Amino acid sequence: MSFGPIILTVAGRHVDLELKVAAPASGKNLPIILLSHGHGASNFLSSYRGYGPIVDFFAAAGFVVIQPTHQNSKALGLSSSLPEAPLFWSSRPADMSFILDHLDEIIFTVPGLSGRVDETKIAAIGHSLGGHTVAMLAGMEVKHPTTGEIMNLTEPRIKAPVLIGLPGGPDGLTGAARHHYPVLAASDFSTMILPSLIVNGDKDKNPMFSDLDNWRADAYYQSPGPKDLLTVFGAEHIFGGISGYDALETSDENPERVAFVCETILSYIRSTFDPTDQSWEQAKKNLNGVQGALGSIDSKL
Repeated sequence: MSFGPIILTVAGRHVDLELKVAAPASGKNLPIILLSHGHGASNFLSSYRGYGPIVDFFAAAGFVVIQPTHQNSKALGLSSSLPEAPLFWSSRPADMSFILDHLDEIIFTVPGLSGRVDETKIAAIGHSLGGHTVAMLAGMEVKHPTTGEIMNLTEPRIKAPVLIGLPGGPDGLTGAARHHYPVLAASDFSTMILPSLIVNGDKDKNPMFSDLDNWRADAYYQSPGPKDLLTVFGAEHIFGGISGYDALETSDENPERVAFVCETILSYIRSTFDPTDQSWEQAKKNLNGVQGALGSIDSKL
């Protein structure tokens, strides 16, 4: 079932925070996933209306999926002259922490959901700019390009951060990207302390941002452990179509790849929530060194 929009007033935000909740119609002790959308050129995929393939999969797997519309969404039409536009990069992780602060209110608002949620088991999944958002929640520090302030928005309530196709490190950025998105040149993965899963497509390369192969895997290599890296073979930036069903922006449309990405992330989250769960170790055995596998997994402590 899904319910939305839920509208929350947030001090200092240009508009109210709108979000949608999707959840199983039955069951108890349901864990939570916060889903942070990307940027992109589309009007509604980067909002609570997008990412249907991920939302439907995890709701069917027994999760409560909470989707905020961040202020960078084109659906809101905010002026590009506002501070931190067009990315609104610091308000995005603030949105996520605000949701955690108001979980009881959100759960109560959704008919039939009260008493069915395990608020101690929280994961966060972010794609593209959403990956940058989740990286900040996992401890990545950002030096404010204007004020020079060091921003640390680590959110320890999130037990399983998952970063999909996020921007890589400053050293690999092109000059154009530094000019248009200076915050990407001010990010520091060396402080990203929370255990996390980084998901990288080995064909996810955009010369506008970086000329380097696998630049979007930098979060794994430049951060301290424990970290895991899922490399998806043949995947471009939309990983087969995770941002929306039949979305025009998907350059590598492949439903099998979407299912693989979702199922492998599910294995990671399950094993993170329950140390006795062997799903993640089994995923490694199923992929690493196996001919015809759709990806591989690296880990560091």
